[in-house]
Amino acid sequence: MSLSQPSLFRASPQDYFHFFDESAFVDGEKVVKLLKYKKDDVSVAASVPVSSIRYDEKKMPAELKECLTQWATALNLVAGFFHDEKKTIIWYFMPNPLLGGMSPRDMIRVGRFKKLLNFIQTALDESQRDNLDKKISEQKNKAKQKKA
Repeated sequence: MSLSQPSLFRASPQDYFHFFDESAFVDGEKVVKLLKYKKDDVSVAASVPVSSIRYDEKKMPAELKECLTQWATALNLVAGFFHDEKKTIIWYFMPNPLLGGMSPRDMIRVGRFKKLLNFIQTALDESQRDNLDKKISEQKNKAKQKKA
């Protein structure tokens, strides 16, 4: 997914990590494994009792499915920026001074996903503006060079 697209369309990024099946059902175990969460972590982050943590489509609580879908989508948004799965995983695990010294993974784990998603979307929008400004500047320079 190109960053030149409006942010509305980046909300459904390419599935870099193959978290979703043909029916768009999230592979919750895959998301949890990538983030290296335990059931207790998932329970706190998703506000779902540990006893209700299930990953099969028919038994997964709706609240858990929604959270896992959001986490998977956020992971794919960041992967769309880096175009590299390993860089994305490193970014999620590294403490970030712009997030108060917490890693994005820990932001999710302690229930601060909405703040993290806002941070990701703002950063992607800023990157898009920077890229657009750069392109405009390059076009102006080329036009000046042609005139000279």
